[in-house]
Amino acid sequence: MNLFQKFNSLSLKSNLVSKPDGAYDLWAADYDSQPDNMMLAWDEDIFSRLINTMDLHNKIIADIGCGTGRHWKKIYEREPKKIIGFDVSEGMLSILKQKFPESETHHLINDELKELENQSYDMIFSTLTIAHIKNAEKALHEWSRILKSGGEIIITDYHPTALAKGGRRTFNYHGKKIAVKNYVHSIEKLKGIARQLDLEVIHFIEKSIDESARPFYEKQSALHVYESWKGTPIIYGIHLKKPDVVK
Repeated sequence: MNLFQKFNSLSLKSNLVSKPDGAYDLWAADYDSQPDNMMLAWDEDIFSRLINTMDLHNKIIADIGCGTGRHWKKIYEREPKKIIGFDVSEGMLSILKQKFPESETHHLINDELKELENQSYDMIFSTLTIAHIKNAEKALHEWSRILKSGGEIIITDYHPTALAKGGRRTFNYHGKKIAVKNYVHSIEKLKGIARQLDLEVIHFIEKSIDESARPFYEKQSALHVYESWKGTPIIYGIHLKKPDVVK
């Protein structure tokens, strides 16, 4: 997929809006072959900045919406005890398995984690995923349930301001442009849910379309898109922490 198929589609209708499971099954084979994809590059930057403040050594980590395991090499370098991947797309999990044959992965149905025990994970990572989940409140409640006391959560995704403005995740498949279904969850809403769950916001990062984005657009002859979206928040990351309850 070409990055500016995405950004050009911010103002164009796609041929098909698809649920995440089916869409990412189609996208999986090419997902890791996007060297000029600004969103993946900026997600990598935000995720790296957030985990640089955390101690992953000997931790059990759930990666929800793990996809092809884009961040796993970086995570493994920090010596966690275990990473367990969860995704709605069997196609994406298949690619992850090719890259990390010994990995433990689970195919999610309806974004549910019912079989997981309470307080069984030290950390939960979910990158470029939560806007695909219709009921973000239910998801965060589940994540908090399986998170150990003192555990931490990292969430990154397309900024709701961009999605509300018409931004879409799209890719080309056999001549058709496919948009993956998104839901707009405002930052205020997500922070409010976190407060209800007694999850503390440790760090919050957001990036807007600015001069650092210009080279991505220039490569695709899409400066008109750059000008129309300049100043728009496009991606965010949030680091949450559960209280450390002493028994």
